Amino acid sequence: MRRLGVLALALLSFAALASAPAWSKAADWPTRTVRFIIPLGPGSGADITARILADKLQTKWGQSVVVENRPGGDAILAINAVIGANDDHVLLFAPASTFTAHPLLHEKMPYNPADLVPIARVTNTLIALGVPADLGVSSIKELVAKIKAEPSKLNYASVTGANDLLFAAFLKAEKLEMTRVPYKDPVSAINDVAEGRIQAFVGAYAIMRPRVDAGKVKAIALTNVQTAEMLKAIPTAAQAGYKSLELDGLVGVLGPKSVAPAVREKIAADIRAMLNDPAINPKLAATGQVVNPGSPAEFAAALKEQSDKVGEIGKTLGIKAAGQ
Repeated sequence: MRRLGVLALALLSFAALASAPAWSKAADWPTRTVRFIIPLGPGSGADITARILADKLQTKWGQSVVVENRPGGDAILAINAVIGANDDHVLLFAPASTFTAHPLLHEKMPYNPADLVPIARVTNTLIALGVPADLGVSSIKELVAKIKAEPSKLNYASVTGANDLLFAAFLKAEKLEMTRVPYKDPVSAINDVAEGRIQAFVGAYAIMRPRVDAGKVKAIALTNVQTAEMLKAIPTAAQAGYKSLELDGLVGVLGPKSVAPAVREKIAADIRAMLNDPAINPKLAATGQVVNPGSPAEFAAALKEQSDKVGEIGKTLGIKAAGQ
């Protein structure tokens, strides 16, 4: 789709810029407080990861690193806060799924994708399909049967754009009828899953985990391409026979285009060094994060791959970008 292609091209163009010769000023960065803007509420996978990294990075950088949650508005509030600041010390720390679907969800893009550049791939969040523990469902196959038995009577939710479209495409492919309930933040949604008001939710396992541990929510599948060692009892959607529910939970750092190429490389290298700390890895694994650091170019390539996947989802749903 044209606008998804434009988004992907912009990401690859900035990846090329990221490989340009280093600027001497990079060694002096940061010179003041660094702000990580999160488009989700506290408790999300990206939020947990950002706070763990912020604690370590401020020691390395010699400057405070502040995490700010800006949930709601389809992540546009957070994105525009970063673009509007146009400050290389104000960065977006986000799941790619919060913005890769924007070209399909908005008739007119509420920001210019070229104003946002990839800086560092950080983790792959484990994305799970969760259901109420008392729903009597233990697999995707059983959920499909339940939905078919009660068409249009069950509700589902997902907060980030790409995950939302992913589940909608799955329902269409399987000829299933469920009612979508919108939420501003994933924590509120999973609370309603635990209370049985929502019967299916696609989101970060980190958000589900407390409710899973309390026996209120059951994670029946992961959307990730690969299974995770810490959650090996939970099959991937593809392993369960539903590849249409496959999408990786890519998380990374982006910034305004004013961030110099060498500064992007420095941030990515410093994040990689922090993630190599044996004390950090277990903390992230416990929250459902798979450590996967990468350079600006590697992050840009991963973003393009997800944008292409979202484009295919859009075709399944019959969604066309403006002008198509």
